Amino acid sequence: MDLGIRGKKAIVCASSKGLGRGCAMALAEAGCDIVVNGRNPELVAKTAADLRQRHGVTVTEVVGDVSKPEIQKALLAACPEPDILVNNNGGPPLRDFRELDRGKILEGVTQNMVTPIELVQAVIDGMAARGFGRIVNITSLSVYVPIPGLDLSSGARAGLTSFLAGVARTVIERNVTINSLLPGKLDTDRLRGPHEAGTPEDPKAAAARKTRISADVPAKRLGTPEEFGQICAFLCSVHAGYLTGQNIPVDGGLYVSAF
Repeated sequence: MDLGIRGKKAIVCASSKGLGRGCAMALAEAGCDIVVNGRNPELVAKTAADLRQRHGVTVTEVVGDVSKPEIQKALLAACPEPDILVNNNGGPPLRDFRELDRGKILEGVTQNMVTPIELVQAVIDGMAARGFGRIVNITSLSVYVPIPGLDLSSGARAGLTSFLAGVARTVIERNVTINSLLPGKLDTDRLRGPHEAGTPEDPKAAAARKTRISADVPAKRLGTPEEFGQICAFLCSVHAGYLTGQNIPVDGGLYVSAF
């Protein structure tokens, strides 16, 4: 399917690895020029090179933590008139809520609620004026299914969800949509535990880990960043202009609900 977005410009936050990288790859495959972002310069450079080599699109690299105002400015300087914004950022680590002090709470809310709102504020009016915009927020299935120890992440992302639910209805008439993808158990670094990014796993250990973690997933497997990215790309396509304000689990059926 031609997604109709060839030549569009996309900012994809935290896109040097994992789900963000999957989204950047899928959008580049659809013909979008990409601003790729991440904290590790080597990973950013590698992802950018892969995007250019595989899909022949223009790729701009912005290294740094997207929650920092100066990095947000750099993203917008690299792409002043984005057609697509994919909000993504790492969440707070697993931690008992009793261990959270005010500083940690504010940091988590800044990363997973304030930062994406600031970026939406910066791009949404331009999108509306040009008559096309697609904003996709990568949140978490924990917005629907609380996970003990991820209370801060869940709360901040749920706040973002509610905040943008109303905003989404104010710009749909200008062909600007805002939707969220809620990843469940996908095969990313976050599920692999602490290790150096890019370090290969022992194949047997990897298979055992995946089997154990996916045991309660109806699909009986972990999702991949690649298939997640393709769903994101569809939400950014011309075909998704009548879909807004939605929160879509990408979880292999883990979240059980008829509605």
